[in-house]
Amino acid sequence: MFSRIKKMNRAGMTIVVFCAALPLGAVENVEASVSASEVLFTVNNLWMMIAAMLVFMMHLGFAAVESGLSRAKNCTNILFKNTMVPPIGILTFALVGFGLMYPQGDNWILDGVFGFRGWWLQEPEGAAIAYNGSFTFWTDFLFQGMFAATAATIVSGAVAERIKLNSFMVFTIIYAALVYPVIGSWGWGGGFLDQAGFHDFAGSSFVHSVGGWGALAGVLLLGPRIGKYYMGKPRPLMGHSMPLATIGVFLLWFGWFGFNGGSQLNADPEKVSLVLVNTALGASAGLVTAMLAGMIFLHKPDLSMTLNGCLAGLVGITAAADCVTPLAAVIIGGIAGGIVVPAVLFFDRIHADDPVGALSVHLVCGIWGTLAVGIFSEEYSLGIQLLGVGCVALGAFPSALAIFYVLKKTCGIRVPAEEELRGLDLGEHGMEAYAGFQFFSNQ
Repeated sequence: MFSRIKKMNRAGMTIVVFCAALPLGAVENVEASVSASEVLFTVNNLWMMIAAMLVFMMHLGFAAVESGLSRAKNCTNILFKNTMVPPIGILTFALVGFGLMYPQGDNWILDGVFGFRGWWLQEPEGAAIAYNGSFTFWTDFLFQGMFAATAATIVSGAVAERIKLNSFMVFTIIYAALVYPVIGSWGWGGGFLDQAGFHDFAGSSFVHSVGGWGALAGVLLLGPRIGKYYMGKPRPLMGHSMPLATIGVFLLWFGWFGFNGGSQLNADPEKVSLVLVNTALGASAGLVTAMLAGMIFLHKPDLSMTLNGCLAGLVGITAAADCVTPLAAVIIGGIAGGIVVPAVLFFDRIHADDPVGALSVHLVCGIWGTLAVGIFSEEYSLGIQLLGVGCVALGAFPSALAIFYVLKKTCGIRVPAEEELRGLDLGEHGMEAYAGFQFFSNQ
């Protein structure tokens, strides 16, 4: 037995409150105060804002993973970089990135290749709703802006423990402000890849491969860490905190539900549910196959490889989460987890020193996930997906290589050997992550 009492909220909208202990007959003939379309818009907008907050939390996951898989003497430096990357990404996206990524209409300067909507945030005149009518312009910026810093965060882990802080900050500003949004405009902004039928649902290419190509450029120009190779063979430089790395992976997995689920751009129950299920299945399959691959290649169940298998599965399913079956998601994620282990060993063998496995997770599995769209979905062409992979590579890698090269020739990109051996925490920041704990002094 409930009764309903009309009240007015702050916006002057009539709302209905249910109260107990009144007969059902007393609540008849109450007029609906909000139309179905208004309710749907509110639900969609709310989901997009929640998804944006989940994506934002992924940066904490990146910070935990990268610092946990690095040595204690560099922990503060890793945390500092991961603290600064999100604000750099959000501010540059507001200043210029949003205008580059979504030129719209007559703002294309080179049709489908390069366009510019304008500086700073320019809300469409008289338009409160963006894209498909599911959320506001500001919610659109909030969600898309959270993606902008992710590509640079991927680079952070690969170049850890030997890059100069100032040089990395400059790289991050340029890469996040200019390179990521221009490449993203080719697909998500209605550019030539979108017109060709290329599909990257949530960013296996436009986020993860862009970050992976940037990471590869940095790794090649920086060179390996001191002590990583002896007599030409790789030596393990163990991360200082596997608990921290594990926490980071679970934070990333949780945030990925917003990363992929929000990319549906509405709260459609059936579509979002499928995306979330595929995301969970892809990550789970990646974990299992990476564990098995670790036992095959390393003869023991390696935790760091298994954790990277989870991230590999997530990266792999990100491009196809909306257009494949759950069984296909298991296969895509499982293959990603299976290839991430030999990929880590391959990069070690060619002396591309990557402390956290970012190249294997984000570049290799980003490429695989993009191609998997054309393999497992009848809607999209494998040839077009391959074209997209090539275009992203040609856009991201030379750009990152040029930025790092100019920095190397001007202000330098690598810390002195003495500072690297002592640790970047003291050299770059004058502090330690674990001050007073002698156990970590030589790590």
